[in-house]
Amino acid sequence: MEVIYEDNHIIVVSKESGEIVQGDKTGDTPLSETVKQYIKEAYAKPGDVFLGVVHRLDRPVSGLVLFARTSKALARLNKMFAEGQVHKTYWAVTKNCPAEPQGTLVHWLVRNEKQNRSYAYDREVPHSKRAELDYRVIGHSDNYHLIEVNLKTGRHHQIRCQLAKIGCPIKGDLKYGAKRSNPDGSISLQAHSIQFIHPVSKKEIFLELKTNPLPASPEWEGRNEGKGKR
Repeated sequence: MEVIYEDNHIIVVSKESGEIVQGDKTGDTPLSETVKQYIKEAYAKPGDVFLGVVHRLDRPVSGLVLFARTSKALARLNKMFAEGQVHKTYWAVTKNCPAEPQGTLVHWLVRNEKQNRSYAYDREVPHSKRAELDYRVIGHSDNYHLIEVNLKTGRHHQIRCQLAKIGCPIKGDLKYGAKRSNPDGSISLQAHSIQFIHPVSKKEIFLELKTNPLPASPEWEGRNEGKGKR
């Protein structure tokens, strides 16, 4: 676990692919417990450590996760997420390139809980929820493309499902149509940056990962057009 930012009220860490953010039926140790243990040891906290989960990432997805260290921060962050005041940017690697270099995708998603996947439709259908995201292609190689995504809504597997719908499944994402898995079982989707107003100090926070989700290959050298651009 890598700590990206921390203060008395919040902590942001870099989640690795394969980790779960919060406990589930698998019984695997979640990232939230790892963070609690870090806080307990780093600050010699007696007794139980408070940590509030305010958002999650899918298990095979890597990237930034924000936690609340106080109940005050938790309540305010929950409200901020509900009102769309926390802005997250994702990077996705795909085999196919979108027809347009940038654009907005709008679909209606239906979640199948038994299959743990969502299905995208071009029009509203029964039990569907509207899903919207903005994207732009920011890098190329001979075999892959790097896409930056900004979510307008937060639906189940939204980025994975919508990119697959336009013929651009994420590298390694067998569930949504990738031809082969990544060797480590990950998918090439990273929660790359997060921007918000601190729930207590009210200062603006912008954090981004320096690690690159692109396949490690010389063909990518000098081909990433979007790194550092906003």
